[in-house]
Amino acid sequence: MHSKLLKQINSRETVIALLFLFPVIAFSAAFILFPIFGTFVNSMYRDVSYLPRAFIGLDNYSSALTSTGFWRATVFTLLFAAVAVLLELFLGLLFALLLNEKFRGRGVLRAAVLIPWAIPTIIAGRTWQVMYQYSYGVINFIFTSSGVAENNINWLGTSYSAFWAIVLADVWKTTPFVVIILLAGLQAIPGDLYKQAKVDGATMVKRFTKITLPLLSPVILVAVIFRTIDSLRIFDLVYVLTGGGPGGTTQTLSYIGYQHFNNDQFGMGSTISVIMFAISFAITIVYIKKGNFKKGIN
Repeated sequence: MHSKLLKQINSRETVIALLFLFPVIAFSAAFILFPIFGTFVNSMYRDVSYLPRAFIGLDNYSSALTSTGFWRATVFTLLFAAVAVLLELFLGLLFALLLNEKFRGRGVLRAAVLIPWAIPTIIAGRTWQVMYQYSYGVINFIFTSSGVAENNINWLGTSYSAFWAIVLADVWKTTPFVVIILLAGLQAIPGDLYKQAKVDGATMVKRFTKITLPLLSPVILVAVIFRTIDSLRIFDLVYVLTGGGPGGTTQTLSYIGYQHFNNDQFGMGSTISVIMFAISFAITIVYIKKGNFKKGIN
């Protein structure tokens, strides 16, 4: 009798829990799972506006994987994400530690740090494009005036300099996002831990490595995942700054996907989107596994 009553209660609680979860499940299915499934299905069709739609299986994937442009864009995208995220994490942690200290004007400085992040990316890209200008850009003016460079540098004219130009613009734009996330994590660390460590004679480096970093690691992991996924789908800065040039050397996966959609090649555009999703998903799983995310949260 007692066991039967417990079963009834558990069954009722399960039904109530499912009812509460239903909006989340329905939202996820309608706006996340269904579009992903639809994109995957469309990637297996020859979906071109001026030709009859036809099922071609994995031919789009075969065409993409044997394309030089695809692999060049993939390498550029991965390299960009790795360099940009590392720089943003380093600078973000540095600024977060500084802004976590008590000093006059801290509130104003915290608000000011957010300005680059609040500026629309297209406007930020256009601003950096003017700054990189060969003949009248402020960066060339500073370099030549200070003697760092004898002549003006064509920042967007070579693949190497264009890569760093895009990285610098992205780091400037999105480091504040990392700062805010890490600052929130720092403020959640109890101050008593630092006081006790000081009493025990722990140096500043030891307090950082033994208290700050371990307790901040789950937050760092979240910031890295967000920034990595965002960096892998970079489009707008490349579109404004270089247009994929010079010679297609700064094209990213998002950019070539856009080109396919813009040329009414929806099937191939969907294929590039699915590949990007697979790369982002795989990297996120690796981050979570290697970062021991579950243990860190607990």
